[in-house]
Amino acid sequence: MRYTVLGRTGVRVSELALGTVTFGEDWGWGAPIETSARILDRYEEAGGNFIDTADHYTGGTSEQILGELLKGRRDRFVLGTKYTLQTDLANINSAGSHRKNLVASIDASLRRMRTDYIDVLWVHAHDTLTPVPEIMRALDDQVHAGKILYVGASNWPAWEVAQANTLADLRGWSPFVGLQIRYNLLERGAERDLLPMARQFDIPVLCWGALAEGRLTGKYLRGGTGRLTVAPREHNSMGGVDDLIRIVAEVAGEGGWSSAQVALAWLRARPGTVIPLLGATKEEQIRDNLGSTEVTLSNEQLNRLDEASRTPLGYPHDLLRQDVTVNDMYGRRWFDIDDRRTGDRRGVADDVHSPLPLPRD
Repeated sequence: MRYTVLGRTGVRVSELALGTVTFGEDWGWGAPIETSARILDRYEEAGGNFIDTADHYTGGTSEQILGELLKGRRDRFVLGTKYTLQTDLANINSAGSHRKNLVASIDASLRRMRTDYIDVLWVHAHDTLTPVPEIMRALDDQVHAGKILYVGASNWPAWEVAQANTLADLRGWSPFVGLQIRYNLLERGAERDLLPMARQFDIPVLCWGALAEGRLTGKYLRGGTGRLTVAPREHNSMGGVDDLIRIVAEVAGEGGWSSAQVALAWLRARPGTVIPLLGATKEEQIRDNLGSTEVTLSNEQLNRLDEASRTPLGYPHDLLRQDVTVNDMYGRRWFDIDDRRTGDRRGVADDVHSPLPLPRD
């Protein structure tokens, strides 16, 4: 396992994070505490130190299991949890990102996880009822109180993350140091705005649904079953979902890897700081996923996967990449310009952060 720095902090986090929505069986699926313990141990043995949970996961059982399993080693991990989603159906204010729910959620999470502090508190989802200034000020107060060290955003639109961090910078509040988004070979919509925004603000991205609920392992093509909670894309530039999954399997066969390892390696090869979130209900699954750190995809394999899964960027991105627009905006010798501020590679077509297309011969 290698490590990276968590955005504009000095905290070192592993290149793969462990998601624990599978810890607990309260929702009718998941892993019991014994299996969860083995999954966590395998992750730690591989060098992993970045754990993600939420107060909502398995009705709080995920946090309780972590509290039990981390006894005596809690400080070895960068431990993150989330708040926002409703935890008490009888209490309307147990949902939302407002200050009242924030304070109550943090205290409950600290009790369940048996810890004095949370390394990263993620705002679990976009709450349009709560103004951004209230959220950022309330989060900063909890940082000053010592209950949380850093804050992050999950499932927010790019413009509002940018608004929140600009506001935090102007007022001296704690900014978002991480972003959690759904991102995988079957879902690349984040490349339109979220990923470029994250790179601009030096925000690392944690990818949930990295294997698309198991679709990218190929198990459903083999007749396997599982929990499908998010509808798959109907098509991509090369054909349907099954076509892409078969291409992933072909690449896996070329290197003697599993399809899951290829899908995770593709994420790790994306521009910027991209950290896949691993989720497992069995020990053999976490072992296989951890093996992705030993997979290096060739440029040809990366290009094949990119072409098979490419998502149209839409307006205004497509317009800004058209030849006539590029020539008018940057001048006829735009391909001779190196942007050293951003490390732009003069428009490599696969770089979603570049404003420029691949130079034509």
